[in-house]
Amino acid sequence: MKWRTIFSSKTMGGDEEVKVFGMWASPYSRRVELALKLKGIPYEYIEEDLSNKSALLIKHNPVHQKIPVLVHNGKSIPESLVILEHIDETWRNNPILLSQDPYDRAMARFWAKFIDEKILSTTRKVSFTTGKEQEHAIEEVTEQLKLLENEVKGKAYFGGEGIGYVDIVANFLVFWFGNLQEALGINIFSQHKFPFIFEWIQKQLKIDMVDESRIPKDKHLTYIRTRLAAFKSASK
Repeated sequence: MKWRTIFSSKTMGGDEEVKVFGMWASPYSRRVELALKLKGIPYEYIEEDLSNKSALLIKHNPVHQKIPVLVHNGKSIPESLVILEHIDETWRNNPILLSQDPYDRAMARFWAKFIDEKILSTTRKVSFTTGKEQEHAIEEVTEQLKLLENEVKGKAYFGGEGIGYVDIVANFLVFWFGNLQEALGINIFSQHKFPFIFEWIQKQLKIDMVDESRIPKDKHLTYIRTRLAAFKSASK
């Protein structure tokens, strides 16, 4: 089932057309919506059924045929990290997501890639493996989270005093990750193990737009458990 929702704001002028093709449970999709909301950019949200992708999604992202896709004034931009940079470079109002300092920008990109290519990738292994393979993946993602913990230690946010690019990329830790580990019945991620990340989470929750982006927990748990059951059934 597909649905369309219009999100509006009074902070942006002009006749910009902004659409987001996404999926409600995707951390990649949610980060794009969060960036637009933080910037006050009105947009039309189009929910995709990933088991029956729309012709429009395939048209706008013919290479990967994945969400999210941002369509800005008729021009399509795929890949969430690329989309975040486009949003920041196009709408220069606060919050500014990436520093103007070349080194700081490079390091922000480094940590964003680390989150996507290491933490989220290993988390998928945790979700869809069992036994020794899953145990190894849990150890691996724990070590990756420790590196992220050390990066935010002593900071209000990853980029400094305000929410920025890496904070938005890491936002899956605020709601999504806890739901996943509850559905899996594991305990990787806790305040005791990662106190600095949890301090950061509490700061995130004080931002209205972050709190409003909360994934419906019961719906998310049902979705995860349904996917896990399908995986186990297919593996037999």
